[in-house]
Amino acid sequence: MDVILLSIIAGIVGTGLGGVLSAVFGNKTDKTVSVFLSFAGGVMISIVFFELIPDAAEHAGTLVLMAGLAVGTIMVLALNAVIDKVPQAGQSASKIHESFQAYFHESNVLTSNFRLLRSGLLMFLVIGLHNIPEGLAIGAAGNHDSVLGMTLALMIGVHNIPEGMAIAAPLISGGMSKGQSILLTLLAGVPTVIGAVIGYMVGSVSSLAIAIAFSVASGALLYAVFGEILPQSFHMSKDRVPTIILLIGVSFGYMMTRL
Repeated sequence: MDVILLSIIAGIVGTGLGGVLSAVFGNKTDKTVSVFLSFAGGVMISIVFFELIPDAAEHAGTLVLMAGLAVGTIMVLALNAVIDKVPQAGQSASKIHESFQAYFHESNVLTSNFRLLRSGLLMFLVIGLHNIPEGLAIGAAGNHDSVLGMTLALMIGVHNIPEGMAIAAPLISGGMSKGQSILLTLLAGVPTVIGAVIGYMVGSVSSLAIAIAFSVASGALLYAVFGEILPQSFHMSKDRVPTIILLIGVSFGYMMTRL
């Protein structure tokens, strides 16, 4: 029960709080949404490069890490392809990414509500995937050392706040109600609980299994950040503010990984 409670705090409460913050502060202007997205993207970059990737490389080596990164990227590309099949009203899906410029959010079609909803839904799916190995880590650690499990859960919970913001901000800006957006951020945290239960029941998750999960999640998150979140952020605020906020997010994320 302690492990389940910790995973609820880390996953559901963490991402849900991020959704609430976006609902309260993140739907004022495009610049405000851009700030939230840039900060969340920066934190997630730090999580991947300073925590997930080093852990995966240490436990499984470079080849397994690179394979996992490729699998994670391909998984998100597949999700992209599926979501692109859902056309905006009055427009065929083939027009969504009809040019190099359009792919990187540089046309009017990609600034529509549909594009923002698409980004939010993609983040919901990717972060849900990312939360499974986090839950496994909480369950495995908590099974052997309650203090270690609690520390890991709190750290992951803080990490999940900007991830919840990254889900809710584009959804709210794209026209989804704040209540529905918050509900989706809460649901994105559920896989953390599932992963924690599995990790605890297994008792001792192998280093290779954890490394594979971390590397796959890293590939998925990197594609989502660099292919979806940051391009949208820079398009919504045509100045240097997103870059500055991104660097602040990276610095904040680095400090959190060192706690």
